[in-house]
Amino acid sequence: MNNPATPPANTPTGSPAESLIIYPCQFPIKVMGIKTDGLVAAITHIAHAFDPAFDAGTIELRPSKGDKYLGVTITVTATSREQLDELYRTLSTHPMVKVVL
Repeated sequence: MNNPATPPANTPTGSPAESLIIYPCQFPIKVMGIKTDGLVAAITHIAHAFDPAFDAGTIELRPSKGDKYLGVTITVTATSREQLDELYRTLSTHPMVKVVL
């Protein structure tokens, strides 16, 4: 029988709120959307809202093979899990964005 104060060996000991990320840190985010005018500007605007020191010169672009979609990698300074969660939510709900990884 397990001691109630000790979690079973196959159970994670950390709470769900704990993070493996040590803040602050540089955190890359991949955003994909239909390749249209304004996609990169919209993503850059959102990145600046969450990281005022965001350097747009570090953006990496990768068009799809058929050139219909554009992958945009941004690297922000992550300061907390809450900041990253809200950044992901904001990017994911933008009408030009299809996927955020």
